[in-house]
Amino acid sequence: MIRLRLRTALLMALPFAAASALAEPATPSGEQPYELVRSLQAVQDGIANGDTAAHGSHIALARQLGEKFLAADPAVWSNPQNGQAVVIYLLSGGAPQVVRKLPRDKLNVDERLFNGALAYVEGRQDEARELLKEVKPRTLPSGLGGQVALVQGALFARSETSLAIERLDDARLLLPGTLVEEAALRREILLVGQAEEFDKFEFLTLAYIRHYRNSIYAGDFWQRFSSGLTQSSIALDERRFARIATLLEQIDRASRLKLYLVIARAAMVRGRLAVTRLAGERALTLSADASADRERAHFFRGVSRVLGDEYDGGLAELKALDRSKLPERDIPLLNATVQLALDVRKQFAGGSAAADKPPATPARLDLASSTATLARAQQQLGELELLTRDRRP
Repeated sequence: MIRLRLRTALLMALPFAAASALAEPATPSGEQPYELVRSLQAVQDGIANGDTAAHGSHIALARQLGEKFLAADPAVWSNPQNGQAVVIYLLSGGAPQVVRKLPRDKLNVDERLFNGALAYVEGRQDEARELLKEVKPRTLPSGLGGQVALVQGALFARSETSLAIERLDDARLLLPGTLVEEAALRREILLVGQAEEFDKFEFLTLAYIRHYRNSIYAGDFWQRFSSGLTQSSIALDERRFARIATLLEQIDRASRLKLYLVIARAAMVRGRLAVTRLAGERALTLSADASADRERAHFFRGVSRVLGDEYDGGLAELKALDRSKLPERDIPLLNATVQLALDVRKQFAGGSAAADKPPATPARLDLASSTATLARAQQQLGELELLTRDRRP
């Protein structure tokens, strides 16, 4: 009985299937362009999950799709789904040379989307921004809208950060679990870090680790994470240091050590001695004996101690450093810190040694020489910072 019903249903459906096939001319392989594009998206999602084979086949598949597009019956492009597929193809690594050969008068697609996507992949960024700025990704089918939102996030990252973050949120919402979401997370974490939005920075980092830690592009993510962490004051709040440490536990030991050293130095320069010490001590536990990294970790911890509440221990730690293992740009800071510490001790010691004079008070201390030394070191540091700003991890 069940088989009879299925057979009847199939027989009834055949005329409609035939009519559909006649109404929608296809490529020589029998597939519609929008179906072909789905295969490209599937390969990209494999890349997000760490499939190296998918990464290697992506370019070849995009080239094959381009050939099928060119061989397709011109009538297929009147279908809006196929017109939108052209835009998705472009934004998924497709060749603009192929798209320019398609019958433009037959393409049923929004002109702003088509021209904006073409301008973007051809490097005409200003034109792409102008064409795509007013496009609302959530009004488009999710497959197309997510791609457009990702591109908008890239286009407006420097000029309109808040808009870029909003569009990257759209991309993640419209295409979860895909390479588009993976790419949106990578881009957005740097932007929210620069905007000092720690809670969202933490959320995005954990989301990436949870879903895409095996992605082919995970290395790029961690570079952006490092930049977001160190090019702002996001890691310099003592109250959130434990949360930062939890995030850093997710990355390899060498990268973690490098980041703790960067955080320690940034904190020291900005006078955040508590964070300087916390980061320096973490770096000590991760560094090898007698290594340059260990000397730097001792340097940062020593500075935090001598300028904090462990004067003698901190000064001894700084004096014991092997200066030859420190970066040249750290030497002025070391010299200034040691000189300042010695000047302060000298002033207090001089005052207390004279029996016929009252004890010196901070108000009566003359720190002009040490202050000048520190100012010179800070000036040198500023010049070095300008020279090395673009080389930061």
